[in-house]
Amino acid sequence: MPSRVERAYNIAELRKLAKRRLPAPMFHYIDGGSDDEWTLRRNSAAFDDWEFLPRCLVDVSSIDLSTTVFGERIEWPFFCSPTALSRLFNYEGERAVVRAAAATGTIYSLSSFSSTSIEDVAAMSSGPKAFQVYVLKDRGLTREFLERARASGYKALQLTVDVAVSGNRERDIVTGMTVPPKLSLMSLIDIAMHPAWVYRHLTSKKIDMANVAHRPPPGSESLGGIIQYLNRQLDRSVTWKDAEWMIREWGGPFAIKGVMSAADARTAQSVGASAVMLSNHGGRQLDFSPAPFDVLKQVLDAVGGRIEVIVDGGIRRGVHILKAMALGATACSAGRPYLYGLGAGGEAGAMRALKLLRGELERDMALIGAAKLADLSQDMLRRVGAA
Repeated sequence: MPSRVERAYNIAELRKLAKRRLPAPMFHYIDGGSDDEWTLRRNSAAFDDWEFLPRCLVDVSSIDLSTTVFGERIEWPFFCSPTALSRLFNYEGERAVVRAAAATGTIYSLSSFSSTSIEDVAAMSSGPKAFQVYVLKDRGLTREFLERARASGYKALQLTVDVAVSGNRERDIVTGMTVPPKLSLMSLIDIAMHPAWVYRHLTSKKIDMANVAHRPPPGSESLGGIIQYLNRQLDRSVTWKDAEWMIREWGGPFAIKGVMSAADARTAQSVGASAVMLSNHGGRQLDFSPAPFDVLKQVLDAVGGRIEVIVDGGIRRGVHILKAMALGATACSAGRPYLYGLGAGGEAGAMRALKLLRGELERDMALIGAAKLADLSQDMLRRVGAA
């Protein structure tokens, strides 16, 4: 009999399963956004404003979803965004997801704030990998991250630029997922009611910030202390000059993640970035930011063809990827779909999430009348209600 994970027929079902299996603080850390969560909702709702104009009588007996991102050939135009501390949601954490990404033919992006080290993740899979980084106050630590990622075979660097300060994530305040944790009695009771998660948590290696575990500053040996240390390392004075410095230091495919305007996309190109990831941090930073899909066309008009443009966030269906690709995106990425899968069922759940999206996209390509991504065009889309 298929497992519950295998019976989940879309990302929404994996989300429901993750909600049942994870303690509330961990689930809402994945699921929540900032302030009123308008941007969180808009990230997916933006796709609803567009409808398809499919082509008929097209030979779609063979569908080719392959494309190139960051200089890497991948089997379909979606990859895994970086997310922090994945072992909070399943004891295998990042290791499970990097294996799922490789098995489904795409890129895995590792967060600087991961619970598995740069080297250990690299050893788990020969599939293509990117590394996400911030410009930290300690430039020596930033340079160390770059050197370790390069030595471990990571193909691209992703600089996140939308976290000058952390967003106001009120769900985390309610559930106690703050630094340090402030768990209420109800949160502790909820955790106790998830014995499978508690057992794995107690019998697995302690969760820590793996990439700085070898050099904790004095007095910050606990996870909370290390997170506080890293949060203090986020530099509010970072400018485009710092991005340009990092691009030179890396010397390979480089994406700036958090770009949300044509002006910033043009500047990213001018300082030498090879890609921009249109992202509002999954609705977890500035509320009432537009959805990445909402700014895609203006960014493409500004830099299309000269720099890769990736829609990061809001992806829950294959049709979302299809709409972004038809409008002209290079690829899409997201974190929540595979985290719901990870929380629902570990590696099998993460694999299920990626396979669902890929399978939906392949079916949708056939239904719209496109045998390969190059067959997609903007005239296959129109605004809902347009004449």
